[in-house]
Amino acid sequence: MFGLMCLLLSAIKVAEISGHVEFTNIKCEPLDKSFSDFEYCYIKAINRSYKYVSLKVNLFKIPVTKVKVNFSVMKRFNGYLPFLYNVTIDACKFFENSNRNPLAQYLSGLFLPFTNMAHKCPFNHSLILDKLPIDHVNNHLTSVLKFPPADYALYTSWIAYDINRANVKVFITLS
Repeated sequence: MFGLMCLLLSAIKVAEISGHVEFTNIKCEPLDKSFSDFEYCYIKAINRSYKYVSLKVNLFKIPVTKVKVNFSVMKRFNGYLPFLYNVTIDACKFFENSNRNPLAQYLSGLFLPFTNMAHKCPFNHSLILDKLPIDHVNNHLTSVLKFPPADYALYTSWIAYDINRANVKVFITLS
């Protein structure tokens, strides 16, 4: 009986601290249209509880053999300010051995399972993020590493040959 009561109280506590994530906006900005451009970039709401993000980047100068990605987690205070992480990852080295950087593993785990990018360099095709569901992001931000409730943004800068080629900003609310 006591064990059942403890289990019930634990379940209530977990329900209290677990959050709910919602996509609020996405902004895709090509910085060098002669190198790459976005064919599409959107959030689609299927119903109240199911939303996903999709985007496609067409690369015009392939193969791309030198890629870095800067991830910045931002939190909304008076505008969006840096929060917790701001890291630049050499994507080619990361794909050779993803175990070398646990932070990069966590951040890329937010979207990598839904892309065609999970392979070693070179990239000689369009880059696609296909139907990244909110429940995957919700699990990542509330179960894997718990974030406090707030408005957040994940700013990414995609750098090829040491030149920033595109920025993608995904805005979410964690309640």
